[in-house]
Amino acid sequence: MTSYIAIDWGSTNLRAWHYANGVCQETRRSEAGVTRLQGKTPAEVFASVTEGWPVDALPVVMAGMVGSNAGWLNVPYLACPVSLKAIAARLVRVEDKAWIVPGLSLDRAGNQNVMRGEETQLIGAVELAPANHYVMPGTHAKWVKAEGDIIVDFRTLMTGELHHILMNHSLIGMGLPAQQEDEAAFQQGLETGANDMSLLARLFEVRAAHLLGVRRRESVSDFLSGLLIGHEAALMSATFLAGDAEPLTVIAGSSLAERYLKALRFTGLRAQLLEGDTAFQHGIRSIADELEY
Repeated sequence: MTSYIAIDWGSTNLRAWHYANGVCQETRRSEAGVTRLQGKTPAEVFASVTEGWPVDALPVVMAGMVGSNAGWLNVPYLACPVSLKAIAARLVRVEDKAWIVPGLSLDRAGNQNVMRGEETQLIGAVELAPANHYVMPGTHAKWVKAEGDIIVDFRTLMTGELHHILMNHSLIGMGLPAQQEDEAAFQQGLETGANDMSLLARLFEVRAAHLLGVRRRESVSDFLSGLLIGHEAALMSATFLAGDAEPLTVIAGSSLAERYLKALRFTGLRAQLLEGDTAFQHGIRSIADELEY
């Protein structure tokens, strides 16, 4: 299927693409994520973002939080282990307007987990940059174990959200000036977080360091970012990867990906980068190819 409409509908943002004969005709963006509908229904937002597009003539495939219990329709998860090839056959129709991609779930002793949206990127990743493990940085970072196209395990780390909360709603960020990029501060945080598992103790020291004049107040954010990402990389290397020395695939946008690549290299891991949008677009096209329309 080379002509279709793809929508990545998350919690805070929405992006839509209209493809005709394999070529993107137009891209649209909206801040009407499922938690920011501002009184509109999902159907109304959908009509607005696709206005003028041939939604009645082309398949429309949507992925992300649009299929959650906070979205347009609560689409059941597919339980892992599961083949990514099974996803296209398990799409759910919503109001005869579009298809929603189901997310993935994991329910076993010691690990209850869910994902929505990342499964579509993984479909693209297993074809474009296959690996035994995938790292998907973000607000809720995902570490995924795969055997070919079968997703067998994954973990979620709230690294990005924790950074936001600590900088905006805790003593660590209270009263700080505008933050500035500081690569050296990030590196210092990375080394601390990767080498010291006592993260809870280190968090308060982030505040103490700038109060005592040891660290610039404008560099707290980057130091904290390094501390959290370094801790994440070291923790997952020691536990989730279980000694697998094969290169990982990092699926992310450029700025965040570079931080994770630095952390992975510091912990002795090899990785290749796949741009997040590239993975998503390839994945959504693979799903559209399976639709009979």
